[in-house]
Amino acid sequence: MSKKLLLLLAVLVGVFIYSKNDQKVEVLPQPALPTQETLIQADRFSFRCDGRQHCSQMTSYEEAKFFLENCPNTKMDGDNDGIPCERQF
Repeated sequence: MSKKLLLLLAVLVGVFIYSKNDQKVEVLPQPALPTQETLIQADRFSFRCDGRQHCSQMTSYEEAKFFLENCPNTKMDGDNDGIPCERQF
């Protein structure tokens, strides 16, 4: 009889522990969807200085801006106002 009681007690303790662990559900926050600004910033990191210097070699204003701000010897801002390729873009 005591073996049955001990077995029943062990089963009940196991069920209790299992039910306590089963209730621990962690809800992770959803990441925010990227905005246009973050997409542009991500694109800027895909650019790299590769020797291009002229507006005719650029495919977008963002690319020209990156080259102007980060690469040496660019020839894209004739009036030195910080805005590259004003005629093109």
